[in-house]
Amino acid sequence: MGRFTLPRDLYYGKDSLENLKNIDGKKAIVVSGGSSMRRGGFLDKVEAYLKEAGMEVQLFEGVEPDPSVETVMKGAKAMTDFQPDVIVAIGGGSPIDAAKAMWAFYEYPEVTFEQLCTPFSFPKLRQKAKFVAIPSTSGTATEVTAFSVITDYAKGIKYPLADFEITPDVAIVDPQLVESLPIKQVAYTGMDALTHAIEAYVSTLNSPFTDPLAIKAIEMVLDYLPQSYKCDMDAREQMHYAQCLAGQAFSNALLGIVHSMAHKTGAAFSTGHIPHGCANAIYLPYVIKYNAHEPEAMHRYADIARRVGLGGTSEKAQVNALIAKIEEFNRAMNIPKTLQEFGVKEDEFKEKLSSIAELAVGDACTGSNPRSITPEQMEKLFTCTYYGTEVDF
Repeated sequence: MGRFTLPRDLYYGKDSLENLKNIDGKKAIVVSGGSSMRRGGFLDKVEAYLKEAGMEVQLFEGVEPDPSVETVMKGAKAMTDFQPDVIVAIGGGSPIDAAKAMWAFYEYPEVTFEQLCTPFSFPKLRQKAKFVAIPSTSGTATEVTAFSVITDYAKGIKYPLADFEITPDVAIVDPQLVESLPIKQVAYTGMDALTHAIEAYVSTLNSPFTDPLAIKAIEMVLDYLPQSYKCDMDAREQMHYAQCLAGQAFSNALLGIVHSMAHKTGAAFSTGHIPHGCANAIYLPYVIKYNAHEPEAMHRYADIARRVGLGGTSEKAQVNALIAKIEEFNRAMNIPKTLQEFGVKEDEFKEKLSSIAELAVGDACTGSNPRSITPEQMEKLFTCTYYGTEVDF
């Protein structure tokens, strides 16, 4: 038996933020990240609309990029003290992801982080509050997904939390929130969205319900990301919708080892954090080559290439055309081709390779990858992504 779950309501278009006026509740806590939403005036708007809806409002600001376990626990305490019946998360993937985890600890203070790390094992939420998500980047699509990624900095590991219980009740996809995105963020989040859609389409859990969403998202990213990167606001609006479609696909079809690798290397190296979308963009061409050794995966990658009008008379040629298109996008947006080019030191890479490979194989996203992988194969694959060598195994 399959399952397909989305938010009950999705509002989109310019000024869709105003729908906050129609939310029912007595107390709302607003979780946000750095200062960009405040600088843009969006935080003030959110607060004003919620008050117009008759709610008492409290803010929890300052969720860091790649939110930590500590921030989650601090936010859960703020919720416990305030007792909201509406949680509103606004910002990039980080504040929304953090708020999802805070929500679980608010409703179930006795639950442990370790318990929540087991996929699809969350207790039943909505006993105390409902959840509204408002994205300010065009990539993670966490406003429509059953996922949250929290970082344990002490261990240097990102934990993907997964459960349909944390799919938001309401998503507000207002393109005005992404108009001032820095172009580097446009590039990284755009490639994150493309990775979501491609991995969902080839996932072992793909379905007739997720395939149309994934393909449409891929078409839209290929059509609009270059112009969005060049600050065309119409294209940027379409990218905001494309990433949301990709999120609806992968929330239900799940992902693959591009994400497993990105989760386990984002915070692993002393040379600095690898932004999630950047890591995905680096790994995606290598993973396609690895997975395409599996005939069904090759067929579905080739199908993507055909659907978006890429050349090639054989499936192998079509897969190569898809890889070439991804590499062309990466080059055009100044995304490195390898981990070495990104700046990861060779001796540190070699030292950490076996443990990173083992962690990546054990990641929650590995189970739905179309080709199985051992820790030894994962080491080889990571090595290819470090040096830029051919994936021939």
